Amino acid sequence: MDNNRNFLITIALSVLILTLWQVFYMQPRIDAEREAARIETESAQPAPGTAADGEAAIPAPQRQGGSEADIPGADTPAPDGGAAAAANRDAVLAGTPRVPIDTPRLAGSINLTGARIDDLLLKDYRVSVDDDSPNIELLNPSTMPNGYYAEFGFVGGEGTGDVPGPNTVWQAPEDARLTPGNPVTLTYQNDAGLTFRRTVAVDENYMFTVSDTVDNASGQPVTLSSYGRTTRLGKPETSSLFILHEGMIGVTGEEGLQEIDYSDVEEEGSIRPAMSSDGWLGITDKYWAVTMVPRAGQSFQPRYSYFSDQRARYQADFLTEPVTVPAGGATSVETLLFAGAKEVQRVDAYEETLGIRQFELLIDWGWFYFITKPMFYLIDWLFKLLGNFGLAILATTVVVKLIFFPLANKSYKSMANMKKVQPAMLEIREKYADDKMKQQQAMMELYKKEKINPLAGCWPILIQIPVFFALYKVLYVTIEMRHAPFFGWIQDLAAPDPTSIFNLFGLLPYDVPAFLMIGVWPIIMGITMFLQMRMNPTPPDPTQAMIFNWMPVVFTFMLATFPAGLVIYWAWNNFLSIVQQGVIMKRQGAKIELWDNLVGLFKKKPKQPAE
Repeated sequence: MDNNRNFLITIALSVLILTLWQVFYMQPRIDAEREAARIETESAQPAPGTAADGEAAIPAPQRQGGSEADIPGADTPAPDGGAAAAANRDAVLAGTPRVPIDTPRLAGSINLTGARIDDLLLKDYRVSVDDDSPNIELLNPSTMPNGYYAEFGFVGGEGTGDVPGPNTVWQAPEDARLTPGNPVTLTYQNDAGLTFRRTVAVDENYMFTVSDTVDNASGQPVTLSSYGRTTRLGKPETSSLFILHEGMIGVTGEEGLQEIDYSDVEEEGSIRPAMSSDGWLGITDKYWAVTMVPRAGQSFQPRYSYFSDQRARYQADFLTEPVTVPAGGATSVETLLFAGAKEVQRVDAYEETLGIRQFELLIDWGWFYFITKPMFYLIDWLFKLLGNFGLAILATTVVVKLIFFPLANKSYKSMANMKKVQPAMLEIREKYADDKMKQQQAMMELYKKEKINPLAGCWPILIQIPVFFALYKVLYVTIEMRHAPFFGWIQDLAAPDPTSIFNLFGLLPYDVPAFLMIGVWPIIMGITMFLQMRMNPTPPDPTQAMIFNWMPVVFTFMLATFPAGLVIYWAWNNFLSIVQQGVIMKRQGAKIELWDNLVGLFKKKPKQPAE
């Protein structure tokens, strides 16, 4: 009975892991496709028919509640609007007046048409691990196939005249340059006596502060609202895995976190959460994000939209409640803009220092947040101590082993005791071979007498599973693990082992299909798993024995598609378990079956007598 129970538990655990693998296994291939697509995009021609000029304003749908004030339509090139756009990004940027952006971590420019931030490169991050790989292009002009930008403006009312919007040309001081500690002030004066002054500041990392002041010299009060939007043209490549959210995101109102997939907003057209007086919203990728934080101290209406006319585009925006600027007076509004890499400590610091509600949720820690985030901080602390994320993962494995040592120690002791009473167990089976009920009762009495837990052998595996998936989440979602090298051929712990036994680990000059990419570390993991299972006696049941023989092979192929850091963790964990189990068994006087089991694999099996 205990063998059947252990057999069923083993099958259940295997099915669980294999099922999760079916969900996760596409990740490495998709990541590779995303990198290839990004590299291709950087050198690609714009989409056929994309216009460089003559951008048409597209009316936006009415606000919830039928408010007359609404965000002006996002200006996008019509698909048949004339000559093709410039052949490369630099030419597009040169076609408009701009203010350069230069910080220790960002490079780019502000487009004076619309005061739009639509040119941003991340200096610290490249497309691939190659040193000469291009920097990540986070924001791009709307005339590019991958247009992506942030913009702020106003919606006017009666007597306001033209207010800043997508087509407003702002004035900037000569030789203006936005750097940390050197804000840039842009001005625009309309024909109704309103003067708009916009001061843009940026810190050493990824946070912009956009401060607008409206001076009213019209002689009468005017009412207007401010807006902000993040617009993305074309649907980006995503991982398409439930473990990670990519798309619209925000924390507003009483609803809290809102995660809206691109497909969801395509179906709905427009999603409007309730009015809010604080929070943030924007668009997130796996490693990067562009989010807006209204800081005016007044209510605003958040919205997530999809527009399919002319060029498909996705937009997260907000519109504040109207404010009145008295005659001869002024009013100010401030908005924060985060545009950069989702670095854990940086995001947490912004939440704390700037008071941004739940900004940490910009990083998708998942349902097991209480395990995943502490594990990241442990790995990150060990990385700062050891200087290598691979070594930090190995050290984390040791720390986890120490934390769960009492439970694992108790489990291995129980397993060792089970080995010592195997003769008695066999005797019970033979004595009550025809009476399963009495056999089970006798077994339970034996377990109780010898203080044995028949399920003890499952605890080390059950303990490992939540840690395994927490580490998987850390490797998958945190940018700190992206392109983090180990030693030798492992140059990216967040990507699979790039070697394969089927081309002799690169010695033979041909590429191997993805499903045959069985690298060095997956093989090491499979060997350690095989040795760990051979520490125990071979199951007497042929079906169980076959499963135990093939399980390391199945796991080797399965984990070959997982991040190398995860495979290294599993292999190291298996090795530590072998040592731990061997020491405990020796202390308990139980026989270590490893050598006998290995020798038994090569012994000729006796033929079964014919009936």
